[in-house]
Amino acid sequence: MKELTDFILQFGNLNKQQISFIVSKATRLTLSKDEYFSEAGKIPRQVAFILDGIFRLSYHNNEGEEITNYFINGNQFLADYENFESNLPSTDNLQAVTKCELLIFSKKNWEEITNTIIDWDKIADKAYRKCLLETIEKRSPLVSEDATTRYLLFLEKFPTLANRIPLSYIASYLGITQQSLSRIRKNIQ
Repeated sequence: MKELTDFILQFGNLNKQQISFIVSKATRLTLSKDEYFSEAGKIPRQVAFILDGIFRLSYHNNEGEEITNYFINGNQFLADYENFESNLPSTDNLQAVTKCELLIFSKKNWEEITNTIIDWDKIADKAYRKCLLETIEKRSPLVSEDATTRYLLFLEKFPTLANRIPLSYIASYLGITQQSLSRIRKNIQ
């Protein structure tokens, strides 16, 4: 739980009683590789804090192809937060790439935290904005680069993930075929 506490305290000051209350509202959950935390078309019902593991955010394009949009790994919140807050169906999937250990907050428990802790909504909003900014910072440089540069930037931005994620997901994230990725990897080794 120290990971959760350390993460939350980046965004606001909370006393021990408030921290204990937040922790008391979390339950542990293990997801196996390939299990979904949240699926497109369904209303997200929980927020998680990732203790260990890797998730991918994906969607289906107009041709029905599954596109990996982002990777999320340990020590941060995981949620389709906008749809969770507004009770709307998700357009994306959040899927475990590896076995994942989570702390889960149900909608009811999240609302209890919000209604009990003054400024919790501000803390949650700051954490959400930080995650969005990190996503933009990691995705933006990839848009205008050639495939090799995109892969090298991926290795720079996600140094611990390259050997833990299937090549098909990395290729999808980079917007190239798996064969192209294999060629690139061979050429830079």
